[in-house]
Amino acid sequence: MSLYTDYLNEIETRKGQDLHPKPIEDGALVQEIVAQIRDPRHEHREQSLKFFIYNTLPGTTSAAGEKAKFLKEIILGTVVVEEIGKSFAFELLSHMKGGPSVEVLLDLALGDDKSVARDAAEVLKTQVFLYEADTDRLKVAFEAGNEIARDILESYAQAEFFTKLPDLEEEIKVVTYVAGEGDISTDLLSPGNQAHSRSDRELHGKCMISEAAQKEIEALKLQHPDKRVMLIAEKGTMGVGSSRMSGVNNVALWTGKQASPYVPFVNIAPVVAGTNGISPIFLTTVGVTGGIGIDLKNWVKKLDDDGNPILNNDDNPVLEQKYSVETGTVLTINTKTRKLYNEAGDEELVDVSSALNPQKVEFMKAGGSYAIVFGKKLQTLAAETLGIDVPPVFAPSKEVSHEGQGLTAVEKIFNANAVGVTEGKVLHAGSDVRVKVNIVGSQDTTGLMTAQELESMAAMVISPTVDGAYQSGCHTASVWDLKAQANIPKLMKFMNQFGLITARDPKDVYHPMTDVIHKVLNDITVDDWAIIIGGDSHTRMSKGVAFGADSGTVALALATGEATMPIPESVKVTFKGSMKNHMDFRDVVHATQAQMLKQFGDNVFQGRIIEVHIGTLLADQAFTFTDWTAEMKAKASICISNDDTLIGSLEIAKSRIQIMIDKGMDNSNGVLQGLIDIADKRIGQIRSGEKPALTPDDNASYFAEVVVDLDVIDEPMIADPDVNNADVSKRYTHDTIRPVSFYKGEKKVDLGFVGSCMVHKGDMKIVAQMLKNLEKANDKVEFKAPLVVAAPTYNIIDELKEEGDWSILQKYSGFEFDDAAPKSTARTDYENILYLERPGCNLCMGNQEKAAKGDTVLATSTRLFKGRVVEDSSEKKGESLLASTPVVVLSAVLGRTPSIEEYKAAVEGIDLTKFAPPLQKPAAPRSVHF
Repeated sequence: MSLYTDYLNEIETRKGQDLHPKPIEDGALVQEIVAQIRDPRHEHREQSLKFFIYNTLPGTTSAAGEKAKFLKEIILGTVVVEEIGKSFAFELLSHMKGGPSVEVLLDLALGDDKSVARDAAEVLKTQVFLYEADTDRLKVAFEAGNEIARDILESYAQAEFFTKLPDLEEEIKVVTYVAGEGDISTDLLSPGNQAHSRSDRELHGKCMISEAAQKEIEALKLQHPDKRVMLIAEKGTMGVGSSRMSGVNNVALWTGKQASPYVPFVNIAPVVAGTNGISPIFLTTVGVTGGIGIDLKNWVKKLDDDGNPILNNDDNPVLEQKYSVETGTVLTINTKTRKLYNEAGDEELVDVSSALNPQKVEFMKAGGSYAIVFGKKLQTLAAETLGIDVPPVFAPSKEVSHEGQGLTAVEKIFNANAVGVTEGKVLHAGSDVRVKVNIVGSQDTTGLMTAQELESMAAMVISPTVDGAYQSGCHTASVWDLKAQANIPKLMKFMNQFGLITARDPKDVYHPMTDVIHKVLNDITVDDWAIIIGGDSHTRMSKGVAFGADSGTVALALATGEATMPIPESVKVTFKGSMKNHMDFRDVVHATQAQMLKQFGDNVFQGRIIEVHIGTLLADQAFTFTDWTAEMKAKASICISNDDTLIGSLEIAKSRIQIMIDKGMDNSNGVLQGLIDIADKRIGQIRSGEKPALTPDDNASYFAEVVVDLDVIDEPMIADPDVNNADVSKRYTHDTIRPVSFYKGEKKVDLGFVGSCMVHKGDMKIVAQMLKNLEKANDKVEFKAPLVVAAPTYNIIDELKEEGDWSILQKYSGFEFDDAAPKSTARTDYENILYLERPGCNLCMGNQEKAAKGDTVLATSTRLFKGRVVEDSSEKKGESLLASTPVVVLSAVLGRTPSIEEYKAAVEGIDLTKFAPPLQKPAAPRSVHF
């Protein structure tokens, strides 16, 4: 059978799923399609033409290469296709975005046929995805006196690819659709259990919210054909939790505009909003697609006569509605006044200037942020080649500088890594700058989309300025099913060829690694001044500053070695007092959030940097704090370490990178060895005093300062989704932090989970220690609820084996993973035993393994969103409560939450993760937690 016949059969299968033909990325299939177009009598010629014109993916796909080659033949007249004339062929090339299409356009523009050359030049002037090989050709032709090359470069220098685009319309009419009340996680827009389909945009789009919601949105579009649907989080924040490009893609698919008539299911310009704005990571993703993200502020605190918030019985502020955004409300966004108005446009509702700043308006005009990033680079290069100053076309980088004011840690890092800013100018928060990216991480359920983004922007190889990049396999580690087998090897091959270190070797030289990506990135970050971009909201390193990002921003960082963003404000977090012996550091993390909310009323962490002064903890343990800052809705976090502690963390990182080298994971560029060299240099700088560990200036300015009192943390803390709260907007947030005594030792626990990026080696040792203690006290260990344990990395398991702890875990387990025969189906039923699962995300991700519907799960992970770890049953809401490792283990043994007395007895003598504030003596030896 031919590839074309296979494709037709696939189309029939997709019809049964109410899906259109899948976009074509395979060059071999396009070759067959082209052959059928060449044959005027072929039975499939008409259909082949449609597939060629409307259904072939652009960029650097092999399909795009074949399409560009055939269009070149048509333009040169070596083949005649009645339906595709020369001008139409040029139009098709103009929509292919780079790679082989730019190569063909350059061939034609620099060729001998002057008429064709001029036409090709006009198309090239609209293109921005040019790389060094492309611009070098223009430069050589220009220096040889080629007038066409000069004309193109002069156009690029004036940024005509941008200036000739239509301006943003002054008024944008929107009709509202309330997607939910309370915070809306990206799981609602792109469920984790549908991660396998993200690269099939139409198929994945069917999972957004619900089928009923999709029909309601379609109905709104029919009722309001001249308006755009604005998706809203009422009484909440839009897009919390994860950094999913797929979530924004789905919103754009249902509510946005088609990017090109010749590229199916790629939509842009969605409009999203939230009473409390948009999650920072999600807002970045909206910018990638040229969309609008609005902070509605339509519910405000009700104040008494003295101006103080009126509280309800739960001590929460009472909210009152300033204006309604119920589904079907028509509103007007004025892009000139930067205000949101009523339908008539005569009543101002809220200022939306933050959504329409000059940089964001440029993204909207250009159809997304990529075009602006590449356009600026292209303009600069063209001006340099012509020997002229860069004309002021784009909105200038916002450079905020306060004379005499010191720098926070993030301000120092941004100043050190800034690109293209005024020389010698010190930048403070609020500045909007390009920065060099040192480390990039791509995770496996978004990686295929990152690969698509790289192909669409015609990128072929990782930027040489990136110090290191890693492609993980952790989100699909639990179950090696047919979906994983189809997607993951393909992803690893692409990323390996692109220049990343990959968890799985396409050549099968080293054992597949399913280590949790954040743990690997934390190890390969070997400079406290580094900037890290990762395809996951928990890219929150305890060295440097790390930003979780969508798959598109990750692709941009890989391709260019840069990112563009504002310097965020910072909140300083310090500690006083001392930890109680029976407390675990996870309780300090939860208490930080609880004490902050009690102190300020509002979440001062949201959208800002948390600068945590936690210098006595090594990177592994400190990561527990920085990781949780994603749930605090912070933009990112920075861990301020003591010199000796940072050196210790870097030495551990070096040893783990060396293990990766020993396994054969380094590539021909010696990336991993290069990271060890960077670590050695940094250690030398610290030891010599040349450049101590990163610290802020004493006179730095903070948005707020939070002092966490360790003395008042007297019992374990649990983050509760509060699924039955009468106020829907209070459910499934991470802000309900309760002491274990709240549950009076009575709350039933159906399953315990120790795993995710929140745990480290010490947590695994705590599990072993507790099981030994419980057996000693009770003569045996009997689980009244299943306990699932997933170590974050293979390194940890190897170290536990050497130190004897793994054999203890094996003794009590009823299941142990087998890499030689990984699970091919997800577990649906759990026995009351200990499960030792493969390293990876496991239940925290929720895309493969889940708890039984309606279960109450107590976990060490970070996810408590509805349906993530556990779905509702028809009788009961699923609950995912979050706590420390000892609380989870004891709850699984008891089948319920423990009393404080039971907890204290169970952890007696156990070496919990301890913390002492800097300048104080550490509370306990830390060696076991390496």
